[in-house]
Amino acid sequence: MRLQLNTKLRQKLKPADVLQITADSLKPKEDCAEDELVQIFLQRLLLRNYKARYISIKEASSDLHYNQSGTINKNEEETFEFFYSGNPASLGQAIHKDPIHPMDVQMAVFLCSDGFLKQLIVTKLSYCQYALPLLVPNPFTGGIEFPLWAFQQVRKNWNSSKVSGKVNNMASAQTPMVAVFRFGSISTSKSQLINSLINEKHNTFFHRNCPGSSRNRLLMDGVVEIAWYCPSGKITDHFPDCVAFCNLHGDAETHEKQLEMLTKMSSVNIVVLGNPEKGSTHTQTLKKLYSDPKPLICLFCEDESPVSGVKKLKYRIGLKGRNQAAVSAELQKTLKECFPNLSTTFSLENVDKISGIRTDIKDNPECIKQKEAALQIIKLLKGMELSKIQEEYLPCQGTLWHDWCKRNKELHRVHGADIERVISKNQNEMKQIREKQAARGLTNFTKLFIETISSCSTENEKSYFLKWVEILLDMFTADDLSALHQLEEMSKELKAATFGLVHILREMGQLYESFVSVDPETRQCEKEVVLSLPKLAAELLTSGHPLELMDGDAAHVPLIWISAVLDELIKKLGDKKVFILSVLGVQSSGKSTMLNAMFGLQFAVSAGRCTKGAFMQLVKVSKIKLNFDYILVVDTEGLRALELTGISTRHHDNELATFVVGLGNTTIINIMGENPADMQDILQIVVQAFLRMKKVKLSPSCLFVHHNVSDITAEEKNKEGKRRLQDKLDEMAKLAAKEEVCDAECFSDVIAFDIKNDVRYFAQLWEGSPPMAPPNPTYSENILELKKSPLQQGSKLHCITLKQLKCRITDLWTALMNENFVFSFKNTLEISVYRQLEEEYGKWTWTLRSTMLRIQDKLYNRIKNNQLEKVEYKLLVEEMQDTFENVKSSMTSFFESEHEKDIMEQWRVRFENKIQFLHDDLIKQAERELVGILELRDSEKQKSQYEAKLFEKSKELALSLQNNEDDEGKKKEQFDSLWEKWISELTATIQPMRPVAIAEDIFQILCESYEVALVISRRQCKEYVEIHMLCDYTPYVRQKKKSQIFPAKTTLPLDDQTSVRNLTLSVIKQTKDLIKSKPVEQMGYNPSHIQEIVLLVKQVIKEHKTSKYKFTKEFSVDLSLFVCETAKETFEELQEKFRNANDPMVYLQNMKPRYYCIFQKFCQGASSVVAFGASMCSKLGESILQSVYNQTATDLADQMKSDLPEFNGNRSKLEKHILKSLAEEENFQRYKTYIMSPQEHIKSFIKEVVCSYMEKENPRALNKIMGIIAHKKRCVIIAAQSTTEEMKKKSGDANMWLESFSRSLKDELVCETEHLSGYYCKDISDLQLLTEVVKNEMSLITEELKKNLNSVSALKMEKFRKRPDEILIEQFCHCCWVQCPFCKATCTNTMEDHDGDHSVPVHRNSGINGWHYRGTKNLAIDFCTTSVVSDWAFVTSSDSDTTVPWKQYRRAGPKYANWSITPDLSELPYWKWFLCRFQKDLENFYSMTFQGKGQIPDQWKKYTKEEAIKSLDKYI
Repeated sequence: MRLQLNTKLRQKLKPADVLQITADSLKPKEDCAEDELVQIFLQRLLLRNYKARYISIKEASSDLHYNQSGTINKNEEETFEFFYSGNPASLGQAIHKDPIHPMDVQMAVFLCSDGFLKQLIVTKLSYCQYALPLLVPNPFTGGIEFPLWAFQQVRKNWNSSKVSGKVNNMASAQTPMVAVFRFGSISTSKSQLINSLINEKHNTFFHRNCPGSSRNRLLMDGVVEIAWYCPSGKITDHFPDCVAFCNLHGDAETHEKQLEMLTKMSSVNIVVLGNPEKGSTHTQTLKKLYSDPKPLICLFCEDESPVSGVKKLKYRIGLKGRNQAAVSAELQKTLKECFPNLSTTFSLENVDKISGIRTDIKDNPECIKQKEAALQIIKLLKGMELSKIQEEYLPCQGTLWHDWCKRNKELHRVHGADIERVISKNQNEMKQIREKQAARGLTNFTKLFIETISSCSTENEKSYFLKWVEILLDMFTADDLSALHQLEEMSKELKAATFGLVHILREMGQLYESFVSVDPETRQCEKEVVLSLPKLAAELLTSGHPLELMDGDAAHVPLIWISAVLDELIKKLGDKKVFILSVLGVQSSGKSTMLNAMFGLQFAVSAGRCTKGAFMQLVKVSKIKLNFDYILVVDTEGLRALELTGISTRHHDNELATFVVGLGNTTIINIMGENPADMQDILQIVVQAFLRMKKVKLSPSCLFVHHNVSDITAEEKNKEGKRRLQDKLDEMAKLAAKEEVCDAECFSDVIAFDIKNDVRYFAQLWEGSPPMAPPNPTYSENILELKKSPLQQGSKLHCITLKQLKCRITDLWTALMNENFVFSFKNTLEISVYRQLEEEYGKWTWTLRSTMLRIQDKLYNRIKNNQLEKVEYKLLVEEMQDTFENVKSSMTSFFESEHEKDIMEQWRVRFENKIQFLHDDLIKQAERELVGILELRDSEKQKSQYEAKLFEKSKELALSLQNNEDDEGKKKEQFDSLWEKWISELTATIQPMRPVAIAEDIFQILCESYEVALVISRRQCKEYVEIHMLCDYTPYVRQKKKSQIFPAKTTLPLDDQTSVRNLTLSVIKQTKDLIKSKPVEQMGYNPSHIQEIVLLVKQVIKEHKTSKYKFTKEFSVDLSLFVCETAKETFEELQEKFRNANDPMVYLQNMKPRYYCIFQKFCQGASSVVAFGASMCSKLGESILQSVYNQTATDLADQMKSDLPEFNGNRSKLEKHILKSLAEEENFQRYKTYIMSPQEHIKSFIKEVVCSYMEKENPRALNKIMGIIAHKKRCVIIAAQSTTEEMKKKSGDANMWLESFSRSLKDELVCETEHLSGYYCKDISDLQLLTEVVKNEMSLITEELKKNLNSVSALKMEKFRKRPDEILIEQFCHCCWVQCPFCKATCTNTMEDHDGDHSVPVHRNSGINGWHYRGTKNLAIDFCTTSVVSDWAFVTSSDSDTTVPWKQYRRAGPKYANWSITPDLSELPYWKWFLCRFQKDLENFYSMTFQGKGQIPDQWKKYTKEEAIKSLDKYI
């Protein structure tokens, strides 16, 4: 109860409970309260601090009080008597609560732990050179338990005549065993005596004189502990070979079971005889031991004699009054005499054969079951030569995998000519290797392993299985590996013979990569098993097993496998944040040892094998507030590894250091000693790695740890050491800066570094000489201090999520594969975050645009209803205020709450400014449009007058015919005949609107500027139609030479072709902007608009300065014809709208159906009120219809942004769907438009998608339309009813009713009632009847509207004030349209004038843009993303011999410098398929061929359209 372990008797402590990082685990404590004893014990033990047993208990006031019952006024002599006699009742005395015995703490924790934590505890105790519990009495059942499972990870090594440097599993090691026990109570400490035989400087066995020891121990009596003496092979060794010492605690006479078991197992028995208890029967036991042939040594506490032999192998030694050192020497010498004559040896594995012992293996069904399963695995290996096992059972990771890695590195470092052909060849060979790996598939060994581990139903079963496999494999390979380690010339055989759990897991990774890469469809069952492997690996990672990040044998990161495992880890844990702690240092500098001590991990440090490659392991953070959930610990192989000598060690070290430094938030640099000269190589490598990180905008931190420092407390010496380190770092920074071609004068220019806090000095690991030396407690204390440091930094640093970690690993390794890391590094995490930000930006801009469209509709209604006399900027700002504030709030929330807020902060101000700019621009644009409508309102008054007269004439005619019995047809004939007369009378004084002839205007204006014959001929030949997409502009220019102009005989060079095309596209864009600025819909068309366009073309051509050529007149005429033809289509459409709205003849003719309806009403005897209401509702019906169109346009655009994948993302996503659409169509003309005029193609694509969407059944949109109609009907009826009620109160007339009614609908509908007001209201007195008429008429009108709009396809595009496609074009086309100067890929940035470089997810073959090999007609097949890693050069101008290396393409000029083209050696099937599919079309278009250097590789021709389309999802 005092240790707070009462709840752990049933629910045992697990490793996960003690290994997670908590606030308490970071606090060093010299003393503690009782309830903290367990925690502090485990904390120190995991740190391998042997002071774990020596914890001072902080006594609380409740545990300690003083008795003051004595008399205090006695004289001094009496007081002395009391003091001397020690009468506790007479003097003030401290009364203590009984302390907890240190070994009771250890045993209590041990008893309350599960099997895996027991194993961890025993392993750590062994590391601390402490004795281990061998036989443990259960305090509840009284049974004897033997924790054999706990011993399975105990490893020790020694040097002797039989064994040399071999690491032994002590569970199976055969050694002599010395059993030590006592009879009776003794004055000499038995445990202390044994310690003197093992290590006189260390308390291997806890004894009565150890700190904290007390008489009242509860759990140690009857416990048998074991410890081994391991010789070093020196003459100072106590014993020539390894010896086990077993110590029975307590009086052996009271622990008969343990004594019997112990003496059965022992090789030598040592009995310490004290004062026997009354009735003792130990004499019989002694007689039995004396008769036994085993050596017996009796130590007599009451005897003073030295060692003496009674008979062979029977010795007695006296202890009384003798020096312990002398006794120890005699005992040591006696044991040496005994060992050569031993007939038995001891092994832990044999202990469980003794009856009466319960073992944690035999009594654990899970453990037994998984041991049997592991034995089945090992059975497959029996009889095979060790060096052949990998090749036979793990074929995917051997030669095949190493060959693949070699090809992959060659692929990324390709040199020489025919680069694309070499790349294609390498990719093909890599694919063939993957096919061979997949063909080998699951061997019997891997299949059985995977099936067994997959069948484990609990985490415990899985852990037992893996541990047993690891243990049994170690035992299986140990002897052969030990022999091979002695022979350096057999290093290849040693590599092949190394076989462990890591190799099995590596094979799983390679199986997965091969199956994913080639997708073998024939072995579906096997494929399902293989595809489940990442999930299995993720489970192992979460349960505490390390995952191989970099294959040390192949020096390669299996990206596909690692990415898949991390994906599964994210599914299991969520996208948690991780703090990444990595370590670098020379080989055998104690990196793994340090990490294991720091976090209680189990990175491999045994078997004499150094870490190879890199491993990562998760450590959970709990009950502590940090900005991460896990620590990801990355352990690495040593730099300057001896086995890499002669294999480009420096390059390998640079690669590893860059990868590890880039990956980690903090990297610990492990340095042995303090001599800067010894550090030089590693420091240069490390500094260069940090410099690279700075250049790619990554900001890791570092800590330098000096190991094996003799005096870490000497402050002045440490100051000097730090100064020397700082000087050396500064020197290395300068050297690295030269190599990386950048500026850095000191290490602080490279990384934020504080020499005071970021340099640590560690004591020596061992307190003495191995193998018997315990770890140095000061080292453990240093470890705890170091552990706190990165965690404190981690709370300030930007920690990444698991998803981001996956991207970071891919980015780093991909860049490292290339020769120039900085140039090749592509921060896909940053790109991904930016794309995400672009999507949010699209949502914010759409919110502003759609809101402004609704505001414009509302204000348009107000203007038409005479409820708004002036449009002010301030009004629009107020209308937009709530939405704008919501958008700004959304932006703030997004930037501050996202995981990647540290990355996004760099763009925050830019995006906030862009949103502000868009907001202001939308308001200005709306203001211009609404002011234009307001200016046109006066012309509407004339229409109202016409309508009023028509209403009156219709009424008069109807009343005159009211009693006429003519049928409906006759009355209609009379109405029709008079209607024409009325129209003629009303428009008698008005000049009819003259039809425009824009085509004639174009011809006339061009003829004024150019020769008539030229204009006619150019118009007739129609060559101008594709002037914006021509490949060859040579016919349009005259080339200059030596100040003379002459017709071109040779084709215009590519750069000049591009220049002419860019000029053409620029003119087209400027023309469209000019067309857009003309208020044709409001003011009508004017021939001066065409005049402006023609002058614009002439001016731009005139300003185009070049010394190489001059444009022909044909070019000017053709370009003018093209842009004027574009303007004609737009102007005609707008003019038609203007005419319909403003030509009285057209307008009045369109009113005929309405007034015929009024005429009918009056003919049928309807009152003036009914006719009045019908006329008003007829106008409202038209307004409702227009309102449906206006609102539906925005709603449809919004719905399409949500429903259609083309529109629900950023610009890159739109591009992907365009490319898919083009591939499906396989139309070269469409591709040509997309390549040459991407903006036009995207607009066309959006229109097509919108039209297609509107032709389909769309219940949701239809419901919205019906909803709008119902809402407007309700608004009208409510307005009529409320207005009538208002008029009753005010005694208002019909004119007042109309005015109030119109005001009520000012934001909802255009309610034009001017033609019904004034004189025409004189007969309207029954306002209640008018309300009923409105209600009935609106029901009829809305029902008719619903009938006519029974599907989305019934909507007519010309009726929209702004069509859905126009809304979406505005949303998506206000972006960047700059094209790559090499391949014409269009920048996919969402913002038009964005900061930073232009970029695209996927570049194309430069031949698509007409690039060809100089001096030939051979189109280039190279992708610019592969060319930039080549040794080639290009020319920027055809008339120049100056070349620019591809690797330095930015030097070629501004249009090159503003592009970010990072190396990408991916397959990119899409554009390879395109090149093969349209080879002839491209050759005809450019009048060149894909021959010679430009010959298309055969491998490209194997790509199918389906593969090309599918690849877009991977690369975009």
